[in-house]
Amino acid sequence: MFDVAVIGCGVIGAAAAFELSKYQASVVVLEKENDIAMGATRANSAIIHAGYDPKPGTLMARLNVAGNAMTEQLCKDLDVPFARIGSFVLAFSEEERATVQALYERGVKNGVPGLQILSGDEVRQMDPLVSPEVVCALYAPSAGIITPWEYALAFAETAVVNGVELRRSTEVTDLKKIDGGYRIETNRGPLEARFVINAAGVQSDKIHDMAAPHAFTVIPNKGEYYVMDKSECYRAKHVLFQCPNADGKGVLITPTMDHNLLVGPNAQNISGPVNTGNTAEGMAFVRAKAAQTMPSLAYRNAIRNFAGVRANTDKDEFQIGIAAEHFIDLAGIKSPGLSSAPAIALEAVKLLNECGFAPEKKEHPVLTRRKKRFRFMSEDERQAAVRENPLYGRVICRCETVTEGEIVDAIHSPIPPCSVDGVKRRAGSGMGRCQGGFCGPRVVDILSRELNISPLSVLQDGEGSNILMSETKKEAQA
Repeated sequence: MFDVAVIGCGVIGAAAAFELSKYQASVVVLEKENDIAMGATRANSAIIHAGYDPKPGTLMARLNVAGNAMTEQLCKDLDVPFARIGSFVLAFSEEERATVQALYERGVKNGVPGLQILSGDEVRQMDPLVSPEVVCALYAPSAGIITPWEYALAFAETAVVNGVELRRSTEVTDLKKIDGGYRIETNRGPLEARFVINAAGVQSDKIHDMAAPHAFTVIPNKGEYYVMDKSECYRAKHVLFQCPNADGKGVLITPTMDHNLLVGPNAQNISGPVNTGNTAEGMAFVRAKAAQTMPSLAYRNAIRNFAGVRANTDKDEFQIGIAAEHFIDLAGIKSPGLSSAPAIALEAVKLLNECGFAPEKKEHPVLTRRKKRFRFMSEDERQAAVRENPLYGRVICRCETVTEGEIVDAIHSPIPPCSVDGVKRRAGSGMGRCQGGFCGPRVVDILSRELNISPLSVLQDGEGSNILMSETKKEAQA
């Protein structure tokens, strides 16, 4: 019997596992996909929000501000790309000026540092390509941008190094209360745990209902985005929000940590099966809304579209608490969930303690992580890396300057990828202008070689996404 089972390994489950790995306890993380961070963590706006948007007194407000304050040091410790570039909420009318004022007052109550209301001219001095129609804006210097899947991966990898067991492709199908804990039924057989943490994202209501009376309903909400080429990144220096409305924080424009520009999202509730495909209507909506912020955007330089799904619920609040004996919900984690993740993890441990979980802390847990990124090295560092491992001298992804050494390191990391996109999330190959058109086949070859599997078994991403279906010709016989 494990001490704790965490269901779901997005950024919330990964952060909880990281925090639990500091204790002398047996922890297992169950993830239904073949890799971690495959849900909302993989496809979102990649922003660490300042914390002015949630209503004062809510969990969202408290955990957003606390999580934001923790992020910078965590990213330094775990070697995750992060930049505190600040954000604007733009007002285009006197009515929206009142919204900006209300957000400012809310942010002050929430304890957000450094908030200011700036005039339109002051905004354009800081971000010159913002629309001349902007009359004022809320400036939040504590907002930042991050690589969300690497944030989750850093938490999860460090947890695994500390002894947490991660079981991928393991879907929870039922929970049964037993003496001293729960019997957890999965597609790969049962296991038992004294405590259960529900961090299952858009499935969190279903997991909750296995252990407790129905309390909330997840309403998946899809948002669609444009990823612009690096040539467009100069257009925005800060995260540019429009005034929030009933559909969320509105269409935004933001630089990314990879020096692209992200534009989106819309907000559309999903009924029935979750579909993350892009639609012409959705993308047209994003373009029209973004034009209000920045009319000069050049969509001919878009290199990719994608969509993500938020785990919205019928409650305007995170669903965090003790839902049943020895059962904790970290559920309904919509925006600002990414920003709140490390604070939510601390909250999870606190709730477990209230349930009787009281292990000793480890004397020397691993709390740091280091990663080689060839494209950010100095010339001396590059030469040293190549001397140490000649594979760093072979560039596989030309767009992002990712080497074979980095890809091999990723494949042999604590949570190895099992697909081309898994390598992409870890090493950055395929992120650039050609979106893997050049490096994709080479990554297939490297995965095949390093994992000792047939190229026919290499996946693009999830289960069943095989890239190659059959051999078309045999090598000539000598």
